[in-house]
Amino acid sequence: MKLGPKRHPEAEKRLYEAVLTLKSVDEARRFFLDLCTPAELQAMADRWLVVRMLKKGHPYRDIHDETGVSVTTIGRVARFLEQGNGGYALAMQRLSARGRAP
Repeated sequence: MKLGPKRHPEAEKRLYEAVLTLKSVDEARRFFLDLCTPAELQAMADRWLVVRMLKKGHPYRDIHDETGVSVTTIGRVARFLEQGNGGYALAMQRLSARGRAP
């Protein structure tokens, strides 16, 4: 039986540190374009869009119809939004504090 890839906590920490060095949306865009496949980047962007739509009260079916994101993924995003690690909420709060609609 093949196991999944090994976790490398130190490498993960260094990735987060690298992200924190980026100073603009353009720098972040360039970094993520280098780091991720187009599909990976699209999946992350879709999830962030789903977060915003869920916070605005859109029903799952409407989110699916508008974005093409599966209802299963929408449910997973909703679960992490409510019971996750607080990352979605923190990012949304900070964007709102900067006067940028999440």
